[in-house]
Amino acid sequence: MGGLRLALSLFTVAPVRADRVDRPTVRLAMLLAPLAGALLGLAVAAAARALVAAGGAPPLAGAILVALALLLTRGLHVDGLADTADGLGSYATADKALEIMKKSDIGPFGVATIAAVLLVDAAAATSLLSAPASTALATVAAAFAAGRLGATVACRRGLPAARPEGLGALVAQTVPVPLLAAVVAVTGAAAALTDAWRGPLAVAAAVAVSWALTAHARRRLGGMTGDVIGAAIELSTAAALVVLATR
Repeated sequence: MGGLRLALSLFTVAPVRADRVDRPTVRLAMLLAPLAGALLGLAVAAAARALVAAGGAPPLAGAILVALALLLTRGLHVDGLADTADGLGSYATADKALEIMKKSDIGPFGVATIAAVLLVDAAAATSLLSAPASTALATVAAAFAAGRLGATVACRRGLPAARPEGLGALVAQTVPVPLLAAVVAVTGAAAALTDAWRGPLAVAAAVAVSWALTAHARRRLGGMTGDVIGAAIELSTAAALVVLATR
């Protein structure tokens, strides 16, 4: 339960307090990240689908879903997405890029990246919310579960932290690759219950996006950071939503 509490406290605003924050607990939290994502997806999809049932237009419901997801994650992952976009988009040296990412302000590249990703999320969510309620809830939950695999992928063995301090240093290399593969397989199997082939494909797309981003971060920055984890989550979620919304 310590790992689940930590996962919920890291990935949502659920009123739970992690009683342990050591590396074994962090490993379990990263492995349970898809479960935390699925619970978050169910919550926001239920609220948005209720709006559709009450007569609200699907585009409005899609926008509300995205807004609720931001609210229930404190905007933490979107902040990481913006910082990562600014840092990697600067084409500066690793040290300079990391310095840019630590600043509290957001540059134009970060703003544009946030706008683009949230627009894609809202458009895909609009499509998913047009389906019957049970299907809508299941597919959104699957997308958010797949998106949180971005954190699990970012914490894989072999990917060091770019800094000796911070969240990245705490969680870096806590997930053995065999356990990562097992979590991906379980998440893919669960997603297949929503759609026999789009579900697993959405999970595969999320993993591919997060793996590519973190590999690029290693080349450019020397490793991953907490911001890179947030970016991996946001981009992986968007990829999963797009796949599930494609008909």
